[in-house]
Amino acid sequence: MEIPFVSFEPMHNEIEEEILNKFKEVYEKNWFINGTEVELFQSEFAKYCGSKYCVGCGNGLDALHLILRAYDIKQGDEVIIPSNTYIATALAVSYVGATPIFVEPDINTYNINPENIEKVINKKTKAIIVVHLYGQPADMDAINEVAKKYNLKVIEDSAQAHGALYKGRKTGNLGDSAGFSFYPGKNIGALGDGGAVVTNDKELAEKVKALSDYGSNVKYNHMYKGVNSRLDEVQAAFLRIKLRNLDKWNNFRGKVAGKYLEGINNDRVIKPIVSDFSNHVWHIFALRTEKRDEFQRYLSENGIGTTIHYPKAIHLQEAYKELNINKGALPIAEKIADEVISIPMWYGMKDAEIEYIVEKVNDWR
Repeated sequence: MEIPFVSFEPMHNEIEEEILNKFKEVYEKNWFINGTEVELFQSEFAKYCGSKYCVGCGNGLDALHLILRAYDIKQGDEVIIPSNTYIATALAVSYVGATPIFVEPDINTYNINPENIEKVINKKTKAIIVVHLYGQPADMDAINEVAKKYNLKVIEDSAQAHGALYKGRKTGNLGDSAGFSFYPGKNIGALGDGGAVVTNDKELAEKVKALSDYGSNVKYNHMYKGVNSRLDEVQAAFLRIKLRNLDKWNNFRGKVAGKYLEGINNDRVIKPIVSDFSNHVWHIFALRTEKRDEFQRYLSENGIGTTIHYPKAIHLQEAYKELNINKGALPIAEKIADEVISIPMWYGMKDAEIEYIVEKVNDWR
């Protein structure tokens, strides 16, 4: 049996007619930037997240960058981020000239450990970017408590957690602001790139909107040295269709995860742990094993697609050598990077495919 790591076909086949009709509608309007579809999606996605405002932008990295710019975080400032996340989280901090300060995760959930945050706070610290890694919300009450004590902004990197719940509240509505990605592989993905900033802060939303549109809130009137990072009409239109299906797709992923969690029983493989306070949306189903390369080869030989999120911790990347953080300095992030492997997780997987994967994982010795 051949099972790809991801397939969009089942999801896209279901909505193909809607997508094509909507494209025709937008095409015939001949209005492709800052139009009705963007306005409607922003309103609908804000409501979905339980927040007041949503501002579309070019991608998830831009969303975080725009938030930091809008908070006037700059050179000389520090922003706390998890030591294990995709490099985009750190790049957003670097783009404003600030320094990313890495905090180790909880080895069980892979999310930032609130107990480690206070140790690195100083007068330069301005914000905490919390990543809801793989689709599981971080421990936001504990993080917000530390942030409030030191008057820090809490920014959610929700690029992998569309629709995830923390104690009944959706991500995007758990801190001061949130950045989302609509990269095609996300739980809700555009047919190209896209992103959004979500917040309850009207002033922040207005500033982000201006910054994303050349620093202008009125055409040819530029208040800031902004950028060009806008969600376009076609992608917004597609995302509106996908948003109506997101909960169904997330529920399906949850059922696949449930079968994996119940069925996988191999003492050489560590399964994910779901926090009591969260509703995981399983953007990624990540296993861990000390023999990761061997395990990946074995799965490949048996027709099972896999990938690694992420094989090298950020502090060991060439791009961040100036931070002078040596190997071994952040052992939990490095351990996760050395051991983690993601197995297939997508809407439309067949029971036979799931059962085959469980069987092969359990047979590995």
